[in-house]
Amino acid sequence: MQKKMSSVSVCCIFFLCAILIDIINMTSWLTLDEARKLLGVRAQTLYAYASRGQIGVCSDPVDSRRSLYRAEDVAALVKRRERGRKRNVVAESTMSGGEPIITTAISTIARGRLFYRGRDAVSFAETASLEDVAGLLWQSAVSPGFSSRQSDFPAGNPGRLRAFTALGAAAAAGNPTYGRTPKILCDEAAVLVGYLASAFGAAERRDTALHQRLAIAWRQDAVAADLIRRALVLLADQELTSSAFVARVTASTGASLEACVLAGMATLSGPLHGDATVRVRSLVEEVARTSAEQTVDRHRASGLPIPGFGHPLYPDGDPRAAALLGAFDVPEGIAQMIERVGSETGLQPNIDVALATLVAHCRLPNDAAFALFAISRCVGWLAHIIEQVPVGTVIRPRARYIGPMLEAFG
Repeated sequence: MQKKMSSVSVCCIFFLCAILIDIINMTSWLTLDEARKLLGVRAQTLYAYASRGQIGVCSDPVDSRRSLYRAEDVAALVKRRERGRKRNVVAESTMSGGEPIITTAISTIARGRLFYRGRDAVSFAETASLEDVAGLLWQSAVSPGFSSRQSDFPAGNPGRLRAFTALGAAAAAGNPTYGRTPKILCDEAAVLVGYLASAFGAAERRDTALHQRLAIAWRQDAVAADLIRRALVLLADQELTSSAFVARVTASTGASLEACVLAGMATLSGPLHGDATVRVRSLVEEVARTSAEQTVDRHRASGLPIPGFGHPLYPDGDPRAAALLGAFDVPEGIAQMIERVGSETGLQPNIDVALATLVAHCRLPNDAAFALFAISRCVGWLAHIIEQVPVGTVIRPRARYIGPMLEAFG
């Protein structure tokens, strides 16, 4: 009888975990009833958790009279009950994304929407510039154009090579961030964004917004410049990405702003992060050479995911992609591809497809998608860096050794 009850208990735990995972995949925030039921506690107990800082809470953007509770925090409490409080187990689950490890006031995703310090990013992108985003995320005034330091970049080199070379040289000569005020860091950050934009070829125009400087360099009109502006705003930050985390780890050591941004850039260049735009560009080029039908059929037949479609944080569709694609006439072939993928897989385009489509629509340089991603996301990295520096402790995860048995000594 005891053995039977034990089996039932294990099944119940697995069932609860499955429900918990499903809810977390749908949203980063839970209603009062959702959080209370998962924890199996009364509302008063949930309020106590929130007041002690164990569960993050914010206002529901749909109904300000209600509160939402951070799903990751609820998950952490449930898991601690199941597995106990062993430090190595908690640390391992932290690194795999099971529990939050960084608290931030910069951005979050709630109910399938991205928010910058509480402001809906898609709504903000209707009129804001990247300078406005920096002012909001850094909580500091930023002048138009992100005034740049004197730069002398080699002519003819691809923008990405210039950017990495420039950041590497700047990182070697940069001043440590440790012990410096946010005001000083913000001033340097504004110059650094301008420097990076110049490395990617942005025109050197004093007191000119950065999206206009890029449009001038890429020989685009005012309409295209506004699309570039919108893309830059939508790309600035997204909660705690791998590149933002790496930038924060670097900042926690007191390294220079340039070194922190270089670390973020290196991470962004991976094909599973910012360089996913390269694979999507190839998809768009294939559509232009053949047809949407042939392209989608070939990818479906391969059994591999179609690049640029679906996003784990936006199960109902990436709102950034929808906002950008809705701002211009999508080329017919790409529109047909998006429709076909949606009807056959149920997946919607993410921001990588939107960027590649923008590049094709405006006939921008091949590396424009990565340039837009890097320049814009640099603003988000710098926000995380500026937020991390005053913490004053090094982010240093522990490892769980699983190698060969240790040799005897002594």
